[in-house]
Amino acid sequence: MKRLIVAGSSLFLAGVLFMLPTGVSAQSSYDTNTGCGLGNMIFKEAGQNSIILQVFAVTTNGTFGNQTFGISSGTLGCNQPSKVASNGNLQRFVADNMDALAQDMAAGRGEAVSTLAELMDVSVDKRAAFYTLLQANFNNIYTSSSVEYSDVIENINRIVSNS
Repeated sequence: MKRLIVAGSSLFLAGVLFMLPTGVSAQSSYDTNTGCGLGNMIFKEAGQNSIILQVFAVTTNGTFGNQTFGISSGTLGCNQPSKVASNGNLQRFVADNMDALAQDMAAGRGEAVSTLAELMDVSVDKRAAFYTLLQANFNNIYTSSSVEYSDVIENINRIVSNS
């Protein structure tokens, strides 16, 4: 049993030593390999040419979940995608306007569906078709009187992607 542990430890150490000396990594590969987040910020300078420090950076991001936070908030060296901001606004809008949205969707026009189209980045020239699509699929979007806003958004996205 002791031989197995020693052998396993030796293999691990050999693997770590194999990964340490690498001069191939450059700034761009460091950012590509580690992404953004707290781990990237802590180990960036020292980890440029070290796989093990890049692994520490990625592990720090994964362990503390800070890379996800950084991406969604646009902090920790991460860039927030425009779709994330739009998605948050879309979710709030649908949650706060379920009744008005249902009425406008059933009618195929109105301020609520116009705002929905804007939040979903539907181009102006395609909005009339979008409103018609929502109206034609109203029962597939609002599937019951107790439907949740997240289901409404999911149903709309499914219908739009299938059209």
